Amino acid sequence: MTDITRIEAAAARMAGHIRRTPLLSSPFVDALAGRRVLVKAECLQHTGSFKARGGWSALSALTPEARARGVIAYSSGNHAQGVAAAARAFGAPAVIVMPADAPRLKIDNTRTLGPRWCSMTAAPRTAMPSAPRWRRSAG
Repeated sequence: MTDITRIEAAAARMAGHIRRTPLLSSPFVDALAGRRVLVKAECLQHTGSFKARGGWSALSALTPEARARGVIAYSSGNHAQGVAAAARAFGAPAVIVMPADAPRLKIDNTRTLGPRWCSMTAAPRTAMPSAPRWRRSAG
């Protein structure tokens, strides 16, 4: 599948589930840059960031059987919320691992989306080797 074909397939899976956010412009910013600058207002997305697109795209690409087994994500905020929101919409189990020092608001907002939540104090590079342990503990 070509890259554009993959992008179009992801866009089709997201249609009706992810907000179409506007492109904003500012004459002031255009003047500073010396050219037209457009900013995609992904802050208006369901979870407040573009990461909702990635979460939905990833979960919607899974087979129903794979989704039923659940997903694990490691993030200090926006990716966690994107995956948790998509898992909730699909009714898929999710374990979200967040560093203990993640912003409290990000932790709270992620928890409201209903995934199992794990705190981790280690650096992100050590998170991946721990995934099998989280998978076993999550069932």
